[in-house]
Amino acid sequence: MVQKVYVTYNEVHKLCQASADRILHDFQPNLMIAIGGGGYVPARILRSFLKRPSAPNIPIQAIGLSLYEQLPSKDPSDPVETPGTKVTRTQWLDFSSLEISNLVGKNVLIVDEVDDTRTTLEYAVKELQKDVEAAAQKLGKAGKTRFCIFVLHNKDKTKRGHLPQDMMDEERYLAARTVSDVWINYPWEATDIDEHDKLASSQLDY
Repeated sequence: MVQKVYVTYNEVHKLCQASADRILHDFQPNLMIAIGGGGYVPARILRSFLKRPSAPNIPIQAIGLSLYEQLPSKDPSDPVETPGTKVTRTQWLDFSSLEISNLVGKNVLIVDEVDDTRTTLEYAVKELQKDVEAAAQKLGKAGKTRFCIFVLHNKDKTKRGHLPQDMMDEERYLAARTVSDVWINYPWEATDIDEHDKLASSQLDY
C-alpha cells in the first residue's frame, strides 16, 4: 500500500523560506515560471522571500503540464493517482504577447511542487529552451538563457526523465527536501483543510 503524507501550508512556507537565500545567491532569477498547478503556490510564496528593498518583484509566468493519471480505487473518497508516461501540455507561454527580453539571456527559475519521475521537469526545460532559442534567433538577440529548477520535494527514486548535464554540474537544481517514494498530499489539493491539517499533525515525520 502506498504511504501517504500530508504537507501543510506552514511547512510549504518554511521550505520556501529556507531555500530563498541559496536561490538568490546562486540562481539570481529574473523570472519565475510556475508549473501548474503544483508550482503556483510555492512560486508566489517564494517571491516574497526573494524580494529585496528597492528592487521590483520577480515576475511569475505559468505553464500547465499534466502527467498524473487517476487509478480505480476501492474507496471512491480516497482516489489514488500514478505518474503517467506522456506529458500533456495544457497551458503554455504566449510568445506573441510575452516580452521576449524577459527571457532571452536571463536567469529563469522553474518552480514545481515535486520531482517524482522527473518527466515533467525534463519536458518543461527542453520545450522552454527550444522556444526561447527560436525566439532569440528570430529577434537576432544574443545571450544564453540560464534555466534553474526549484522543487519543494524530490523523491529519492530512479527517474524516467533527465535534466541537462550542465544544469546538474552547475548545481542549478534545488530541492528543499528529499524524501522517500511516498505519496505527498499538498494542502491546495485538499477539499477539507481542517481534516488535512489534522492528518498532518498526527503523522510521523516522513
